[in-house]
Amino acid sequence: MTVHDADYCPFCPTPSYMMTRTMEPLARKIFKGVLAAELVGVFGAYVLFKKMNSSQDFRQTMSKTFPFILEVYYKSMEQSGMYGVREKDQEKWLDSKN
Repeated sequence: MTVHDADYCPFCPTPSYMMTRTMEPLARKIFKGVLAAELVGVFGAYVLFKKMNSSQDFRQTMSKTFPFILEVYYKSMEQSGMYGVREKDQEKWLDSKN
């Protein structure tokens, strides 16, 4: 009687240790994709913050198109101890209307 070697049998299901090897590349690709998306998101948030922090006109544009993002900007500035940005913006925007 011969011993059946399931590791090399073309008719037997894939052994579990081989299954983990085939899943590792997929898991790595998913991890790299998630990591890349996170980095793009952080970089985008940084660029947006720098632009809003340096341009009052851009903040006015943001107030018309994405007011919730501008609100997050104002709250983050207040949390860091920098008060009055919102008031200065509103004052300038009211003066420019008149």
